[in-house]
Amino acid sequence: MTTWILLRGLTREARHWAALPDKLLASGIEGEVVLADLPGNGAHARVRAPASVPEMVDFVSADIARLGHAPPYRVIAMSLGAMVAAAWAQRAPKDIECLALINTSMRPFSGPAERLRPSAWPELMCAALRWRERKDAEAAIHKLTCNRLDTREADLAAWAEIYRSAPVSRANALRQLWAAARFQAAPAAPRCPTLVLSSREDKLVDPVCSKKLAAAWQAAHVEHPWAGHDLPHDDPAWVSDTVAAWGATSFERPLSEQR
Repeated sequence: MTTWILLRGLTREARHWAALPDKLLASGIEGEVVLADLPGNGAHARVRAPASVPEMVDFVSADIARLGHAPPYRVIAMSLGAMVAAAWAQRAPKDIECLALINTSMRPFSGPAERLRPSAWPELMCAALRWRERKDAEAAIHKLTCNRLDTREADLAAWAEIYRSAPVSRANALRQLWAAARFQAAPAAPRCPTLVLSSREDKLVDPVCSKKLAAAWQAAHVEHPWAGHDLPHDDPAWVSDTVAAWGATSFERPLSEQR
Protein backbone atom coordinates (compact mmCIF):
# COMPACT_ATOMS: atom_id res chain seq x y z
CA MET A 1 0.00 0.00 0.00
CA THR A 2 1.18 3.51 -0.82
CA THR A 3 2.10 5.51 2.28
CA TRP A 4 1.72 9.29 2.31
CA ILE A 5 3.60 10.93 5.18
CA LEU A 6 2.54 14.38 6.37
CA LEU A 7 5.16 16.34 8.31
CA ARG A 8 4.62 19.79 9.84
CA GLY A 9 7.18 22.41 10.76
CA LEU A 10 8.49 24.52 13.62
CA THR A 11 6.66 23.74 16.92
CA ARG A 12 3.63 22.36 15.05
CA GLU A 13 2.33 18.80 15.13
CA ALA A 14 0.01 16.34 13.41
CA ARG A 15 -3.19 17.90 14.75
CA HIS A 16 -2.27 21.25 13.20
CA TRP A 17 -2.95 19.75 9.77
CA ALA A 18 -6.64 20.02 10.76
CA ALA A 19 -8.78 19.28 7.66
CA LEU A 20 -5.98 18.43 5.22
CA PRO A 21 -5.76 14.64 5.73
CA ASP A 22 -9.47 14.18 5.07
CA LYS A 23 -9.31 16.57 2.11
CA LEU A 24 -6.44 14.54 0.63
CA LEU A 25 -8.39 11.31 0.81
CA ALA A 26 -11.45 13.03 -0.65
CA SER A 27 -9.33 14.34 -3.54
CA GLY A 28 -8.68 10.78 -4.65
CA ILE A 29 -5.09 10.06 -3.65
CA GLU A 30 -4.41 6.36 -3.25
CA GLY A 31 -3.04 4.78 -0.10
CA GLU A 32 -2.71 5.52 3.59
CA VAL A 33 -2.07 8.94 5.17
CA VAL A 34 0.36 8.83 8.10
CA LEU A 35 0.75 11.90 10.33
CA ALA A 36 4.33 12.14 11.60
CA ASP A 37 5.78 14.48 14.21
CA LEU A 38 9.21 16.03 14.50
CA PRO A 39 11.12 15.32 17.71
CA GLY A 40 9.93 17.80 20.33
CA ASN A 41 6.43 18.12 18.88
CA GLY A 42 3.12 16.30 19.31
CA ALA A 43 3.54 12.65 20.19
CA HIS A 44 7.22 13.38 20.81
CA ALA A 45 6.80 16.55 22.86
CA ARG A 46 8.91 15.10 25.67
CA VAL A 47 11.81 14.33 23.33
CA ARG A 48 14.71 16.78 23.26
CA ALA A 49 14.66 18.28 19.76
CA PRO A 50 18.00 17.94 17.97
CA ALA A 51 19.61 21.11 16.69
CA SER A 52 20.22 19.79 13.19
CA VAL A 53 18.01 18.68 10.32
CA PRO A 54 20.00 15.48 9.61
CA GLU A 55 19.34 14.31 13.17
CA MET A 56 15.65 15.03 12.63
CA VAL A 57 15.75 12.86 9.51
CA ASP A 58 17.20 10.02 11.59
CA PHE A 59 14.43 10.38 14.16
CA VAL A 60 11.53 10.61 11.72
CA SER A 61 12.68 7.77 9.48
CA ALA A 62 13.16 5.50 12.52
CA ASP A 63 9.78 6.52 13.93
CA ILE A 64 7.96 5.75 10.68
CA ALA A 65 9.67 2.35 10.49
CA ARG A 66 8.79 1.67 14.13
CA LEU A 67 5.13 2.28 13.29
CA GLY A 68 5.36 -0.48 10.69
CA HIS A 69 5.43 1.56 7.47
CA ALA A 70 7.93 0.48 4.85
CA PRO A 71 9.41 2.69 2.13
CA PRO A 72 9.10 4.07 -0.42
CA TYR A 73 7.07 6.97 0.93
CA ARG A 74 5.29 9.93 -0.63
CA VAL A 75 5.83 12.96 1.57
CA ILE A 76 3.88 16.19 1.98
CA ALA A 77 5.82 18.49 4.28
CA MET A 78 5.75 22.11 5.34
CA SER A 79 8.41 24.64 6.32
CA LEU A 80 10.95 22.96 8.66
CA GLY A 81 9.26 19.62 7.94
CA ALA A 82 9.95 20.20 4.25
CA MET A 83 13.65 20.71 5.00
CA VAL A 84 13.64 17.36 6.81
CA ALA A 85 11.82 15.70 3.91
CA ALA A 86 14.22 17.14 1.31
CA ALA A 87 17.27 16.09 3.32
CA TRP A 88 15.80 12.60 3.69
CA ALA A 89 15.18 12.30 -0.06
CA GLN A 90 18.69 13.49 -0.88
CA ARG A 91 20.32 11.12 1.62
CA ALA A 92 18.17 8.02 1.03
CA PRO A 93 16.60 8.37 -2.43
CA LYS A 94 15.14 4.87 -2.37
CA ASP A 95 13.04 5.83 0.65
CA ILE A 96 11.16 8.72 -0.98
CA GLU A 97 8.96 8.31 -4.05
CA CYS A 98 7.81 11.92 -4.33
CA LEU A 99 7.90 15.20 -2.41
CA ALA A 100 5.40 18.03 -2.05
CA LEU A 101 7.12 20.88 -0.19
CA ILE A 102 5.03 23.72 1.23
CA ASN A 103 6.36 27.24 1.98
CA THR A 104 9.87 26.15 2.79
CA SER A 105 13.26 27.80 2.43
CA MET A 106 16.78 26.45 2.18
CA ARG A 107 20.32 27.55 1.85
CA PRO A 108 22.12 27.90 -0.53
CA PHE A 109 19.14 29.06 -2.59
CA SER A 110 17.88 31.87 -0.33
CA GLY A 111 19.40 34.37 2.09
CA PRO A 112 18.54 34.97 5.77
CA ALA A 113 16.23 37.93 5.14
CA GLU A 114 14.27 35.87 2.62
CA ARG A 115 14.10 32.76 4.76
CA LEU A 116 12.71 34.74 7.68
CA ARG A 117 11.25 38.14 6.84
CA PRO A 118 12.60 40.92 9.11
CA SER A 119 9.04 42.22 9.45
CA ALA A 120 8.11 38.95 11.19
CA TRP A 121 10.54 39.41 14.07
CA PRO A 122 8.24 41.48 16.34
CA GLU A 123 5.50 38.83 16.33
CA LEU A 124 8.06 36.05 16.75
CA MET A 125 9.49 37.83 19.77
CA CYS A 126 6.00 38.25 21.16
CA ALA A 127 5.34 34.54 20.79
CA ALA A 128 8.68 33.67 22.41
CA LEU A 129 8.25 36.04 25.34
CA ARG A 130 4.64 34.98 25.96
CA TRP A 131 5.28 31.28 25.29
CA ARG A 132 3.47 30.05 28.40
CA GLU A 133 0.63 32.55 28.00
CA ARG A 134 -0.72 30.36 25.27
CA LYS A 135 -3.52 32.53 23.98
CA ASP A 136 -1.09 35.40 23.38
CA ALA A 137 1.54 33.15 21.80
CA GLU A 138 -0.98 31.47 19.51
CA ALA A 139 -2.45 34.84 18.54
CA ALA A 140 1.01 35.99 17.45
CA ILE A 141 1.57 32.78 15.47
CA HIS A 142 -1.86 33.10 13.84
CA LYS A 143 -1.16 36.69 12.83
CA LEU A 144 2.11 35.67 11.20
CA THR A 145 0.98 32.50 9.47
CA CYS A 146 -2.73 32.67 8.63
CA ASN A 147 -4.50 34.99 6.21
CA ARG A 148 -7.87 33.29 6.62
CA LEU A 149 -9.43 34.98 9.64
CA ASP A 150 -13.02 33.71 9.73
CA THR A 151 -11.98 30.74 11.89
CA ARG A 152 -9.53 32.67 14.07
CA GLU A 153 -11.24 32.23 17.45
CA ALA A 154 -11.87 28.53 16.87
CA ASP A 155 -8.26 28.12 15.68
CA LEU A 156 -6.85 29.79 18.79
CA ALA A 157 -8.98 27.64 21.08
CA ALA A 158 -7.98 24.46 19.25
CA TRP A 159 -4.30 25.37 19.16
CA ALA A 160 -4.27 26.25 22.86
CA GLU A 161 -5.80 22.87 23.65
CA ILE A 162 -3.19 21.11 21.50
CA TYR A 163 -0.48 22.89 23.47
CA ARG A 164 -2.03 21.97 26.79
CA SER A 165 -2.13 18.28 25.85
CA ALA A 166 1.37 18.17 24.29
CA PRO A 167 3.32 21.33 25.18
CA VAL A 168 6.34 22.20 23.06
CA SER A 169 9.02 23.62 25.32
CA ARG A 170 10.58 26.98 24.56
CA ALA A 171 13.99 25.23 24.50
CA ASN A 172 12.79 22.76 21.87
CA ALA A 173 11.32 25.61 19.83
CA LEU A 174 14.68 27.39 19.87
CA ARG A 175 16.57 24.25 18.90
CA GLN A 176 14.20 23.69 15.99
CA LEU A 177 14.65 27.30 14.89
CA TRP A 178 18.42 26.90 15.10
CA ALA A 179 18.27 23.69 13.05
CA ALA A 180 16.20 25.42 10.37
CA ALA A 181 18.55 28.41 10.24
CA ARG A 182 21.61 26.17 9.87
CA PHE A 183 20.17 23.78 7.31
CA GLN A 184 21.78 23.71 3.90
CA ALA A 185 20.37 21.44 1.22
CA ALA A 186 22.56 19.63 -1.25
CA PRO A 187 22.66 21.60 -4.52
CA ALA A 188 21.52 18.59 -6.56
CA ALA A 189 17.79 18.02 -6.69
CA PRO A 190 16.28 14.91 -5.11
CA ARG A 191 15.88 12.10 -7.62
CA CYS A 192 12.13 11.86 -7.04
CA PRO A 193 9.40 14.05 -8.58
CA THR A 194 9.11 17.20 -6.50
CA LEU A 195 6.31 19.74 -6.22
CA VAL A 196 6.86 23.12 -4.55
CA LEU A 197 3.81 24.94 -3.21
CA SER A 198 3.99 28.51 -1.97
CA SER A 199 1.77 31.36 -0.80
CA ARG A 200 2.07 34.72 -2.51
CA GLU A 201 1.04 36.53 0.69
CA ASP A 202 3.29 34.61 3.11
CA LYS A 203 4.25 37.04 5.91
CA LEU A 204 6.80 34.74 7.54
CA VAL A 205 8.90 33.39 4.65
CA ASP A 206 9.42 35.32 1.43
CA PRO A 207 7.73 33.32 -1.37
CA VAL A 208 10.78 34.00 -3.52
CA CYS A 209 12.39 31.15 -1.54
CA SER A 210 10.05 28.66 -3.17
CA LYS A 211 10.62 30.18 -6.60
CA LYS A 212 14.38 29.91 -6.22
CA LEU A 213 14.16 26.35 -4.91
CA ALA A 214 11.90 25.22 -7.74
CA ALA A 215 14.14 26.87 -10.32
CA ALA A 216 17.31 25.33 -8.88
CA TRP A 217 15.80 21.85 -8.77
CA GLN A 218 13.69 22.26 -11.94
CA ALA A 219 10.70 21.24 -9.87
CA ALA A 220 7.03 21.94 -10.50
CA HIS A 221 5.93 25.07 -8.66
CA VAL A 222 2.40 26.30 -7.95
CA GLU A 223 1.68 29.52 -6.07
CA HIS A 224 -1.50 30.23 -4.11
CA PRO A 225 -2.73 33.81 -4.66
CA TRP A 226 -3.80 34.89 -1.16
CA ALA A 227 -2.93 32.33 1.54
CA GLY A 228 -0.41 32.88 4.31
CA HIS A 229 2.48 30.74 5.47
CA ASP A 230 0.11 28.10 6.87
CA LEU A 231 -1.30 27.29 3.46
CA PRO A 232 -2.91 24.01 4.63
CA HIS A 233 -4.87 26.01 7.20
CA ASP A 234 -5.94 28.75 4.83
CA ASP A 235 -6.98 26.55 1.89
CA PRO A 236 -6.73 22.80 2.53
CA ALA A 237 -8.95 21.95 -0.45
CA TRP A 238 -6.58 23.79 -2.80
CA VAL A 239 -3.56 21.97 -1.36
CA SER A 240 -5.16 18.54 -1.61
CA ASP A 241 -6.52 19.08 -5.13
CA THR A 242 -3.19 20.48 -6.34
CA VAL A 243 -1.19 17.60 -4.88
CA ALA A 244 -3.61 15.02 -6.27
CA ALA A 245 -3.60 16.56 -9.75
CA TRP A 246 0.20 16.80 -9.77
CA GLY A 247 0.62 13.25 -8.50
CA ALA A 248 -1.63 11.86 -11.20
CA THR A 249 0.63 13.30 -13.91
CA SER A 250 4.09 13.03 -12.30
CA PHE A 251 4.65 9.32 -12.75
CA GLU A 252 4.76 7.07 -15.77
CA ARG A 253 1.42 5.62 -14.67
CA PRO A 254 -1.40 7.26 -12.74
CA LEU A 255 -1.15 6.86 -8.99
CA SER A 256 -4.27 4.69 -8.96
CA GLU A 257 -2.52 2.15 -11.22
CA GLN A 258 0.65 1.90 -9.12
CA ARG A 259 0.66 -1.06 -6.78
